[in-house]
Amino acid sequence: MKAHNGMRPQDIIILFKILLAENESWQYRDLSTSLLISVSEIAESLNRSHLAGLIDVTKKKVHRLSIMEFIKYGLHYVFPQRPGAIVTGIATAHSHPFYQNHFESETNYVWEHENGNMRGQSVQPLYKGLANAALQDEELYKMSAGIDIIRVGKAREKKFAIAELEKAIL
Repeated sequence: MKAHNGMRPQDIIILFKILLAENESWQYRDLSTSLLISVSEIAESLNRSHLAGLIDVTKKKVHRLSIMEFIKYGLHYVFPQRPGAIVTGIATAHSHPFYQNHFESETNYVWEHENGNMRGQSVQPLYKGLANAALQDEELYKMSAGIDIIRVGKAREKKFAIAELEKAIL
């Protein structure tokens, strides 16, 4: 097994996908197909998450309290983000349709994407294929947008996003 050199951004999304598939039977290739990440990277990610204490030894059960603690207290330090140029893309952070109902803002945040329908400041997704994977899974999309709020939002927005993620995770 490779040495643990820290978490990678896609590890969070892989753990989210496992949480969302909790009552289903799945294999690494299922995660690979739905998240657009290679099977070998899924395996490496689950090894990193196990070593970090975020998933059990079977690599099928996420330690919910641990992942939530990491999201609350560590995520914005480990995966910081500063919004970039104005681009066309897919809404994220508080611009996501769910969060738009709770916040008013003159600034939109988007993942740059050729099929996007919103202009806004670009936010780098946690990994290259996230926008396409999120378009196939509304719950994953909402959770990922919540993560982006934690990465780029203001205190009130972050508090709300953490509460929504706790509903989904705990």
